[in-house]
Amino acid sequence: MLVVGMVALAALITIIPTPTKDMSVFVEGMALEGGSIQQGNSIIVSAAVAENPFAVSAVIKVTDNDGNPVRYANVVLSGLGGAASNTTDINGMTVLTTPENALVRLNPNQNEGTMDLKILADGFYDYERKDAVMIIKTR
Repeated sequence: MLVVGMVALAALITIIPTPTKDMSVFVEGMALEGGSIQQGNSIIVSAAVAENPFAVSAVIKVTDNDGNPVRYANVVLSGLGGAASNTTDINGMTVLTTPENALVRLNPNQNEGTMDLKILADGFYDYERKDAVMIIKTR
C-alpha cells in the first residue's frame, strides 16, 4: 500500500507545472478615488485628504520578458493599512482600488509611505516588490 501511495504522489508531483519564467511588472499610473490616473508609481495627497483614510487606485501591467501579457495573474497591493487585489485581463492589465474596508492612511506625523506589490501567475516565478508604490503628503 505504501508503494502504491508513493507512486501516486510521484505521478501528481510530475504533473504540477513548475515556474519557468520571470515577469516584468509596471505600475502604469496612480489616482485618488474619483481622480484621474497620473503616470508613474507615486501619488501626492494634500494634508486635508490625508487627515482621514482614503482610497487609491493603481494601474498595473504584467508581461513576460518578451513583452507578452501575463493573463489571469493574481495581483495584490498592500501597505499603509490598505489593501487591494484583482486579476490581470487578457492584455496583462489590472486596476487595483482599495475598498471601503481597507483604505490607505498616513499618520499625522507621517509625510510619506509605501505599499508593496505581490503577483502570482501559473508558470511564472512569484513577483514581490517592496515599496512599489509611494504616497506623499503635501503640507
